[in-house]
Amino acid sequence: MTVAILGAGAFGTALAVALSANGPVTLWARDIGWGRDNPRLPGVTLPPTIRITDDLATATGADTLLLALPAQALGGFLADHAPLLDGKRLVSTAKGIDLSHLTGPSVLLSEACPRATIAVLTGPSFAADIARGLPTALTLACADADASRALQHDLSTPVLRLYRTTDVTGAELGGALKNVIAIAAGVAIGAGLGDSARAAIITRGFAEMTRLATHLGARPETLTGLSGLGDLTLTCTSAQSRNFRYGQALGARQPFDATTTVEGAATARAVAALARRLGQDMPIAAMVARLTEGRMTVDDAALHLMTRPLKEE
Repeated sequence: MTVAILGAGAFGTALAVALSANGPVTLWARDIGWGRDNPRLPGVTLPPTIRITDDLATATGADTLLLALPAQALGGFLADHAPLLDGKRLVSTAKGIDLSHLTGPSVLLSEACPRATIAVLTGPSFAADIARGLPTALTLACADADASRALQHDLSTPVLRLYRTTDVTGAELGGALKNVIAIAAGVAIGAGLGDSARAAIITRGFAEMTRLATHLGARPETLTGLSGLGDLTLTCTSAQSRNFRYGQALGARQPFDATTTVEGAATARAVAALARRLGQDMPIAAMVARLTEGRMTVDDAALHLMTRPLKEE
């Protein structure tokens, strides 16, 4: 079994470092001018068991391809390169919903690569922790139970533990939707609303996540696992989370680094559109969408949430 990571951002690079404990790994990047010290992951020097290349044909020669690409970039990448990926074991690590198609990465992959085995790797994790070898547990979602067991064996390490599920929809939506709620949690802290407000947003946000995911066929228990509640808790409570930091900057009315990928911002707009199409009530997601588009102020957002109708929980 050979493994390649497509995408050398912080998370893709961290996965390469972790999986190199099992054997040689290929890491594909559009630009490899940084040598073995990726500026996206400061303080981590890539071990010699990682082969770095900018030749996509070489990288896609591996049996298993982990696509560590931003959710909004995946569709365009597949439009250009799907023939190189079809027939492989494809594992998406993106946490988002495509704005153009209003679907998760697994649907984009299955439509572009019909002969491939599709899986999703998601759950509570930060790139820096994985690269440092800190214990991390993730969800591996694949509809094919046999393929899932094989991937679990091949991609687990002594400190990176994968837990299987066949509920791809639930795992994927948990990872995408928690980023939206993390922005809202960051807004609460940045605006000085306090930890109690953040706790309320996490709780009601989890209810929104579960409502939409189960409407789309997910199993409720998937949302209470690593890929749902676990990832939500981590992302809403740590400054390592880009989505939380972005929300915090919004709440404090401060600028945010425009070069940093914030998956939850685009996903919020996609979720709001999807919820309208499905007739689902997702007030926190709708609020985040309006905030990120500049169509609502922080003060108005707080008022909007606090004047929601009183009802049973």
